Amino acid sequence: QVQLVESGGGLVQPGGSLRLSCAASGSISSIYAMEWFRQTPGKQRDLVASITSGGITAYAASVKGRFTISRDNAKNTVYLQMNSLKPEDTAVYYCKYTQYTPYAYDSWGQGTQVTVSS
Repeated sequence: QVQLVESGGGLVQPGGSLRLSCAASGSISSIYAMEWFRQTPGKQRDLVASITSGGITAYAASVKGRFTISRDNAKNTVYLQMNSLKPEDTAVYYCKYTQYTPYAYDSWGQGTQVTVSS
C-alpha cells in the first residue's frame, strides 16, 4: 500500500506561481509512475503531468512550458511547479501513484485546491 499526501495549494493571482508537493509513503515499487491530475466541478479528472521511475516526463498541451513535474527520490516526493498561472488552471489537483510490478496497483491523494483569481 502507498499513501499520498498533497500540499501547496492555495489562492494566487493570474501570472503567479505555486508549487504542489505529493509525499508518498509505504511500499513503493521500483517501477512506477507519478501523475498530477486536476478536476473542476462537473468535469472529468484530467491528466496534467506525469513522471516515471525512469525520469521520463510528459505534460498536457495546456500546461506545457508553464508547469514542471519533478521528484526527490530521497524524500519520496513529487512536485508540480506551476508558473504563469491562469484562471483556467483553477481546480482541485490530485496526485496519483501507479505501479506495474510486482502487481498492478494505484493510489490517489486527497487533493489540494488551486484557485487563480485576482
